[in-house]
Amino acid sequence: MEHQHTSETQTSTKMDHSKMDHGANPHMGMEGHNHHTIMIADFKKRFYVTLALTVPIMLLSEMIQHFMGVNWQFPASPYILFALSTIVFFYGGWPFLKGLVDEVKSKNPGMMFLIGFAITVAYAYSVAIVFGLKGMDFFWELATLILIMLLGHWIEMKSVAGASKELELLVKLMPADAHMVMPNMVHDVKTDTLKENDIILVKPGEKVAADGIILEGESYLNESMLTGESKPVQKAKGEKVIAGSINGNGSIKVTVSRAAKDSYLSQVIKLVDDAQKSKSNTQLLADKAAKWLTIIAIVSGIATFLFWYLTGQTLAFAMERMVTVIVICCPHALGLAVPLVVAKSTALSAKNGLLIKNRTAFENARKITTIVFDKTGTLTVGKFEVSKIVSLNKDLNDNEIIRLASALEQKSEHPIATGILQKAKNLSITIPTTENFNAITGKGVEANVDGKKILVVSPGYLKEKSIPLPEGFSSNDTETVVFVLINDQLTGYIALSDQIRPESVEAIKTLKENNIKSILLTGDNSKVAKSVSDTLGMDGFFAEVLPHQKLEKIKEMQTKGEFVAMTGDGVNDAPALAIADVGIAVGSGSDIAAETAGIVLVNSNPKDIVSLILFGKATYRKMIQNLVWATGYNVVALPLAAGVLYNQGIVLSPAAGAVLMTVSTVVVAINASMLKVK
Repeated sequence: MEHQHTSETQTSTKMDHSKMDHGANPHMGMEGHNHHTIMIADFKKRFYVTLALTVPIMLLSEMIQHFMGVNWQFPASPYILFALSTIVFFYGGWPFLKGLVDEVKSKNPGMMFLIGFAITVAYAYSVAIVFGLKGMDFFWELATLILIMLLGHWIEMKSVAGASKELELLVKLMPADAHMVMPNMVHDVKTDTLKENDIILVKPGEKVAADGIILEGESYLNESMLTGESKPVQKAKGEKVIAGSINGNGSIKVTVSRAAKDSYLSQVIKLVDDAQKSKSNTQLLADKAAKWLTIIAIVSGIATFLFWYLTGQTLAFAMERMVTVIVICCPHALGLAVPLVVAKSTALSAKNGLLIKNRTAFENARKITTIVFDKTGTLTVGKFEVSKIVSLNKDLNDNEIIRLASALEQKSEHPIATGILQKAKNLSITIPTTENFNAITGKGVEANVDGKKILVVSPGYLKEKSIPLPEGFSSNDTETVVFVLINDQLTGYIALSDQIRPESVEAIKTLKENNIKSILLTGDNSKVAKSVSDTLGMDGFFAEVLPHQKLEKIKEMQTKGEFVAMTGDGVNDAPALAIADVGIAVGSGSDIAAETAGIVLVNSNPKDIVSLILFGKATYRKMIQNLVWATGYNVVALPLAAGVLYNQGIVLSPAAGAVLMTVSTVVVAINASMLKVK
């Protein structure tokens, strides 16, 4: 997250996490945090040493004594003042002097150059006074200027550390050790040594050390810091677990599916880190403005000096005005205005299941006029549940219909098969074995069960075979029906439906309140699409759309002047996600690295999509507020520093200028820290 500050101090100040080697071990990310902590401690120490020296410097200064109406001068006082001020200049001012050299070397002058230049001019002039030049020294102004700049940087770096705190919390989620299950014992190993197919034991209350599949046991896992899902999720044998999630009261054995460096959490940390360093159009604008402000500060400082000196003022007065202008014009607040908000928003988003891959896409969320929803798994639950079982044979009950159907569906991964098998599990039905299994392309499946020929088929099969629908048969628009035949005789049917998520209604309502249109785009038939669209009160729908046709629908809306966001699963929707103004991949948390979307939502909850848009707007507002404050402050402060109100008796000292600049920076930092996900 660099802009124009190049010194070590500024690198630390600007949350440079480039030292984080997330790929090797998420704990390495703490190295960047430790570096930042050391820098904060260093500024604190320099501040207190400078404070202790500034008191005697002020008491020995002629101007301060004049203000106090005393005279404590003695022959050696100028030399004691020089010695104390030299310590303050080189020890207290070291970060700024080093920054000046670094920025000159990189040919990229910025804040450190300006401060270093200002204190060097003040010190050199004052030393010349001690050794013979006529005039008033700047030693007390020099000491107070360095003191205030150290305090400002110390406060600012603490604010910056808070802005990236959420990323540190993500890094800390990964446990350092894991209990590896060996043939005869359980052995503790370092998390980063785990490999695919290793088996680990996760005890109650512990963090899961790696992504994997539960091999044995069941428990409730808290995944809130990873997915934003507030409730603990029940997990049993065969289900996936995410590294970093917290185990509940059960003990589970997990087969590792990915090494630590490839885990979901490591991908999230890298994604957050990359996004914090990436630059959007808004930040590039701020960087440009900060560079111009640096040039303005140097030119204005020199012009101010020349004006006052050439119009008859003393050299000391002209120097003081120049130093004040340069200090007050430092582009610090402007340079931090966007990066602080970026750090806060990106890390906060990750905590709430919103993963930002493209900063510009995230900021563009505020422009969205139309949002296109995929139906299955986003607006609906995404899994078919049995809603009706009808037996057409008085000798067969509902359980027998499910028993026979589940026998044929047990080898299928189709959503309909999953729904029937789940119903069999709920009813505690023992599923029989099959013989001569055969899939009837596009129509269903057939096999022998208990010596009988069983078919589970679609309405299309009945139509093809001229088998009439049963008397009184009916299904609503959202249901999918399969028929069960025994020895070619229709004996019953099962209706399944994909339920609308309870959060969908509220999500669509919030979009309407924000004047954003919602459009349904689905491969389902028109009846189902219309039913879902009408139930939710959406603005329209496109049905029976094949994956490659989704792109055309997005383009069609864009040509009408709409700023379109597309939500999809990131696989068959990849072309549409890429062409949309904002691509949002939903329910793709485990494959975030492969997505074409600019934003990934870990959960498929439509409320998260609404949160994303509103949070994008809030983030942009914070950036603009910070930019307005940082530029507005300079517009007012620069003329005052230059002395435009000198004849009215209003003059800012270099120390007062440093206070104003520090306050401006801290205001920007505090404003960024107030950003929240609603």
